[in-house]
Amino acid sequence: MQRFFITLSFDGTAYHGWQIQPNGISVQERLQQALTTLLRQPVEVVGAGRTDAGVHARMMVAHFDHPQVSLPADLAAYGQQLAYRLNRILPADIAVQRVEAVASDMHARFSATSRTYHYYLHTTKDPFLRHYSWETHYQLDFQLMNEAAQWLLSQQDFAAFCKAGADVKTTFCRLTHAQWRQLSPTEWRFEITANRFLRNMVRAVVGTLVEVGRHRMSLEQFRQAVLSHSRSQAGESMPAHALYLVEILYGA
Repeated sequence: MQRFFITLSFDGTAYHGWQIQPNGISVQERLQQALTTLLRQPVEVVGAGRTDAGVHARMMVAHFDHPQVSLPADLAAYGQQLAYRLNRILPADIAVQRVEAVASDMHARFSATSRTYHYYLHTTKDPFLRHYSWETHYQLDFQLMNEAAQWLLSQQDFAAFCKAGADVKTTFCRLTHAQWRQLSPTEWRFEITANRFLRNMVRAVVGTLVEVGRHRMSLEQFRQAVLSHSRSQAGESMPAHALYLVEILYGA
């Protein structure tokens, strides 16, 4: 078997997240169907992570194993051809950037060393942003929100931001970046990078930071909420449509 990595992007509006679901269409299902059609045999695709329903990805990575029997000698050219053919049959809201051969021990999920998400918000009504950014008219204190975000980098246990009932072995994550960045007078983006994320974690972090920005939660209360390791002490989870998975890195 030869393992391949697929790098793709998708608009998550029409999907029930990345992972195959019994009651809705997923990105993983669409990709597996396309590969199965092209390779004329069942193909299992493993993603770098799970995005929730409505979440977008500027970059997602997945792997699949291809039988050696039907592979040409030039794997690079074959990967380019496969990417082209996948894009011909995948729906318009999923795009493959590249397909490349990798070592058999490379794993889309477990070999990843970091992941970066962005969350977008805008402060004036804008018909062109309504499906991809969160509209808010709160007067937010972004300097205070960045103080709170910076403090998160010193923490390890993020159980307070993990969806209740999630099946996880550990709630420890290693954050390396968390910052609000202004894009225009009316647009902001929250950037967060970690080695791994808990289910619903980014949207819960953003929701809690918004509470800080509205001065409904002090910095001390924010710290105590995180240290409580209780989801009920943190803020509400934010809408999914404004969240993007933007980068996955492999190697040191």
